[in-house]
Amino acid sequence: MTAGGHAALETELKQRQQVERPRIIQAISEARAHGDLSENAEYHSAKEQQSHNEGRIAELEDKLGRAEIIDVSKLTGTKIKFGATVTLIDEDTEEEKKYQIVGDMEADVKQGKISISSPIARALIGKDIGDTVEVISPGGARSYEVMAVRYA
Repeated sequence: MTAGGHAALETELKQRQQVERPRIIQAISEARAHGDLSENAEYHSAKEQQSHNEGRIAELEDKLGRAEIIDVSKLTGTKIKFGATVTLIDEDTEEEKKYQIVGDMEADVKQGKISISSPIARALIGKDIGDTVEVISPGGARSYEVMAVRYA
């Protein structure tokens, strides 16, 4: 994963451990004070939130513990590899798209970050500027031309 993705996961982990966990414990405590737990919706909701939060904490700790951080700024060249920010032109619509190839945990298409395991990233890996890439995706086949590759 990229250094930025690792930092974002660490931030989420701290938020869940230091803010969410105490908030949920407080909510459980308040719900307990209301009496009969068997019919207490607030208590059951808080316990469900606690279960979800603790599960996500465990998942984040596992991912961060096994993560291999790649410093994208030290990568160079025109061949597309993990961490590259790629500018593409859709050959059908002439629309320009820009994507950064990142790890699965940090992918966010709205921010232009696509997972290394996505169909478009798999098609792009190893390509060079000027190459044409055929991508088979759930929406159908698309053809792109690689216009630029940069590592920042």
